[in-house]
Amino acid sequence: MNEPMKTQLVSAIHLQEVELEESPGTQQDAKSEDEKETYSVEEAVEAIGFGRFHIMLFLIMGSTNIVEAMEIMLLAVVSPEIRCEWRLDDWEVALVSTMVFLGFMLCGVLSGYVADRYGRWKVVFGGFVWSAYFSLLTSFAPTYGWFIFLRSMVGCGVAGVSQGFVLKTEFIPSKYRAYLLPLATVFWMAGSMLIIILGMVVVPTLGWRWMIRLSVTPSVILIFLFRFIPESARYNVSAGNVQAAMETLEWIAKMNGASLPPGQLVEPVVKERGSWRILFSPTFRRTSVLLFYTWFVASFTYYGSVLSSSELLEKNLLCITNPDREHQVKHHHEDGLCYCIPFAYSDYQTLLISSLGEVALIPLNIVLLNVFGRKKSLMVLQLLAAALFMLVNICTTMQGFTVLLFLLRSLVAMNFNVVYIYTAEVYPTAARSLGMGFCTSFSRIGGMVAPFMAQVLMSQSVILALTPFAVACLICSMSNFLLPIETKGRALLQRS
Repeated sequence: MNEPMKTQLVSAIHLQEVELEESPGTQQDAKSEDEKETYSVEEAVEAIGFGRFHIMLFLIMGSTNIVEAMEIMLLAVVSPEIRCEWRLDDWEVALVSTMVFLGFMLCGVLSGYVADRYGRWKVVFGGFVWSAYFSLLTSFAPTYGWFIFLRSMVGCGVAGVSQGFVLKTEFIPSKYRAYLLPLATVFWMAGSMLIIILGMVVVPTLGWRWMIRLSVTPSVILIFLFRFIPESARYNVSAGNVQAAMETLEWIAKMNGASLPPGQLVEPVVKERGSWRILFSPTFRRTSVLLFYTWFVASFTYYGSVLSSSELLEKNLLCITNPDREHQVKHHHEDGLCYCIPFAYSDYQTLLISSLGEVALIPLNIVLLNVFGRKKSLMVLQLLAAALFMLVNICTTMQGFTVLLFLLRSLVAMNFNVVYIYTAEVYPTAARSLGMGFCTSFSRIGGMVAPFMAQVLMSQSVILALTPFAVACLICSMSNFLLPIETKGRALLQRS
């Protein structure tokens, strides 16, 4: 064998040895390429953290509570005016609120189903447009019949708007939910105060119809701002639209100056979305039944406190030890009718102060949620609310009544806020909106019953009207002890 051939043979053997030495590493690299890193939406939301996007989300989606509060509190402000204009009995005034909540109840489950099947964003935006349109039409109602029909249509739209709470919750990291979600009460209070101020300024000069027309303004503004809010990434991945979810998460991460986890977003498609079977499966059956009653009581007591305070002030049914001239006159008629008793300026002031009570105890609410969790917070708040409903019956000064009303509104508002948070956290993405829809529908049954206690029975006996609210709170507090799931610090479930 000549020298060149020997050299080539040695080179070939050396090259083969080198390839054999490198082959394990090469195989490992190929293996790592096949098994790429993946992450879930929950991991992406936690990695992005809190930033500018969440501030924008908090301001825009929080403002949906302004619209909802204005539409609901409008009933308390406008009741004396329509009672006077159409000479209504107590039960006819109460029927106005009942029809609003009937519309809310009928559309609550429907809006939840549509939100789980076709997206949260569409339902919330449609609710804005619907409620604004029919609220504006209400101001032109020629008769009492048309008024209650149009207000029921408003209630249907508000049911869609309420799904904004789910949309907002699904973007917030778990450790921030107990801080940010209770702060939504600030926007509810702002809506309540805004409609009271409109009533104070507009009703005596331009009348209740112009007050309703002006109250539509926030809805119109939010319709244009809502384009800055994306569809829920959790919904998109559950529907199989992973690309849209990725684009949303990348945009949020860029806005917050954060990075997504390494790898690619992978979530299985959830075929059974918006199914009531999930709510009544063995995992959630007891939770659902108990939550339905808890929501009933939350709405029953909240609107009971709002309408009771309005009725007590309008008819001067309070037991006041130092009444002024306005509250010395007890408005009772032999035929049971009570016409044309508009709110005095001091009555509007009392309603404003009581509305402030809805945010006064937010720090306490946050502490309860973070220290004791959701279940124990509900139990404590409902026990305290039961005690306050009974204390309203005692004779006190006007200042004392204002303080009692202030504390009562604080407690029932905090209770409503906690039950919203718990419901949004306990159900999986596949049925979160439907669960919220079912719960809000049951809550509106409470809203439908409350006016007949607070406005009809109140004329007969104050203590008889307020006792059912206290008893309902007491029973609810005991039933919440049986809730099987605590959601404090827990990630939002994607699948059941």
